Amino acid sequence: MDRKNTFLVRFCLNSQSRCDQMEGCAGTYDEQTDSTKQQERHYFLLSELQALVKDLPSSFQQRLSYNTLSDLALVLIDGTVYEIVQGLLDIQHLTERNLYNQRQKLHGEHRGLKQELVRKHKEALQTCKTHNLAVLRTNQQGETEALEQRVREEQRMMDEKIVVEMDQKVVDQQNTLEKAGVPGFYLTTNPQELTMQMNLLELILKLQQKEAQSGNSLS
Repeated sequence: MDRKNTFLVRFCLNSQSRCDQMEGCAGTYDEQTDSTKQQERHYFLLSELQALVKDLPSSFQQRLSYNTLSDLALVLIDGTVYEIVQGLLDIQHLTERNLYNQRQKLHGEHRGLKQELVRKHKEALQTCKTHNLAVLRTNQQGETEALEQRVREEQRMMDEKIVVEMDQKVVDQQNTLEKAGVPGFYLTTNPQELTMQMNLLELILKLQQKEAQSGNSLS
């Protein structure tokens, strides 16, 4: 290989090395830029959460430490938790509507049964012989009480079903948010802890709404 060709090879190799270095620098710069954006967004979310917490009762404010709010801000950075919470609420609202409709349907059926029994009793009284009236009234009273007992029992069973299904939705929400890394969420039936989790959800929803209105949410 002559000197000219040797020079060209060295030039190409050196050029490639410089290109590699430039690409490496560009990659490092992008990473630094992303890191800076993440830090800025974390600070923004933390500041917003600290402001929103002031609206909560003082007893809950004391439990929401700086570290807890900082951890919450971290999991909210990319917006995924917003989507998870919204999905859980959509499921909850759908369940509530379905259960409400079931309860209303049951009430309608009970109302129809009572009206039909009243109509039946009225017709029987109109055609009843006088000497059979006392017996008829006793029988009708028994039918009325039996229907009322049936109505109470079916309403009780429906209410129990509603409680069980809504409790299960709470468990599903706790499981999902715990797996998503949202601080404060885990399986519990403790009333105070449940109230705390409700407050955390309220903070997330308020912050989501505020970001949506201002257009600060990052994709």
